[in-house]
Amino acid sequence: MSEDYYPPGGFYFTLTVIGSATPLFLLTNIDASCQEVTGIQAELEFETVVEGGENRFVHRLPRYTKFSNLVLKRGLVYKASFLAEWFGATIGSGFSIPIIPQNLLLTLLNPDGFPLVAWGFVNAFPIRWETSPMDSMNNQILFETLEFSYNYFERINLGSGVSVAVKLAQFAARLA
Repeated sequence: MSEDYYPPGGFYFTLTVIGSATPLFLLTNIDASCQEVTGIQAELEFETVVEGGENRFVHRLPRYTKFSNLVLKRGLVYKASFLAEWFGATIGSGFSIPIIPQNLLLTLLNPDGFPLVAWGFVNAFPIRWETSPMDSMNNQILFETLEFSYNYFERINLGSGVSVAVKLAQFAARLA
């Protein structure tokens, strides 16, 4: 008999930079956690073609996949932060230095911290950095919103414990 299936909660996840910036990211592990992640969305664009003489319908031909921007929301980080440095160098440089895309890995974890599903965002780069309003009348955490553009994402079903490392290594190898 098979186990009962329960969909996982969406509250326990971690972010990792993979590729050229991995050593720098690991030195400042404060970047791995965020309060909220949005923008994991893909939509197939299509072209509408009207066929002459046939008025009951139109043909919808697929064209390309459109991806939303990845948006991370977290408490303001004032310590050493790879993401803050990357955003500052990209957005604040006025194109005096080249934009350096990085690959990001967002991993959904179960309550015990075991990876369930991951999304790999390929060639991501910062496009927007926003800080929440500061208000002396409210005692609230100051948040920053980090927004990325990227080429595409892949969803990686991680499955059992043995296959997790293998699947993540295969994804990283495809990007190298």
